[in-house]
Amino acid sequence: MNDTPYIFEVSGAAAFEQLVVENSFHKPVLVDFWAEWCAPCKALMPLLAKITEEFQGELLLAKVNCDIEQDIVARFGIRSLPTVVLFKDGQPVDGFAGAQPESAIRAMLQPHVQLPAAPQADLLETAQAAFAEGRIAEAEALLKQLLGEDNENGAALILYARCLAERGELGEAESVLGAVKGDEHKQALAGARAQLTFLRQVAELPEAADLKSRLAANAQDDEAAYQLAIHQLARQQYEPALEALLQLFVRNRSYADGLPHKTLLQVFDLLGTEHPLVTLYRRKLYQALY
Repeated sequence: MNDTPYIFEVSGAAAFEQLVVENSFHKPVLVDFWAEWCAPCKALMPLLAKITEEFQGELLLAKVNCDIEQDIVARFGIRSLPTVVLFKDGQPVDGFAGAQPESAIRAMLQPHVQLPAAPQADLLETAQAAFAEGRIAEAEALLKQLLGEDNENGAALILYARCLAERGELGEAESVLGAVKGDEHKQALAGARAQLTFLRQVAELPEAADLKSRLAANAQDDEAAYQLAIHQLARQQYEPALEALLQLFVRNRSYADGLPHKTLLQVFDLLGTEHPLVTLYRRKLYQALY
């Protein structure tokens, strides 16, 4: 038995029509298709319950035991567990299959139901984790929510700009960075601007495959080495780019008026002082300098 009226079991097709389909004309209903033998289902269920309870009635959670409710399973073509489907206005409108992190579930819900207020620090931390794992759309949805509450949050603005840049919206990203005030986020701002610089530079460079061919023919082709490193930076392939820039600096410090050294420092800003690659390559650069 559930301790909240917002979470309930569904038994039979008639109950599904009433509790899910009819209810969804008034409140979005999240349907959790699960089974007793499904370990990921049992891991996901408490998370769904937690999120639902936070909405305090603005979202409902219906649980369907697939071992028992075979007719409902067949009706919706459920093929893997867990499967979660969001119903709104009598129709399934979104969902996912497989266990998902909390940030992904919240991002899925965001267009359909008003998310409850959450501490800004928690939202930012979750968005940062999503961005770091390449879940750009999830990070962007969380940041939009945060910025809707505080449009002067410098850290959120910078990360939002980086999300836009990853989608190729370079002009819009630049505008967002222009809204960051004060010096509190100076290093992060420099890093975001460096990312935009690398992405813009790539558009004017030869293809990466052509640069690799040039280097295969002549490993001392400094221009090809530098331009390939820029390609790698734009694709977030930071380790090979840092190694290439360091080797170019060691081989030819004066190349393009010290450009490899300047670019290394830009990447350090982009990744941040705590990043392990920055720690490693800052030490290597120091050794090369002295």
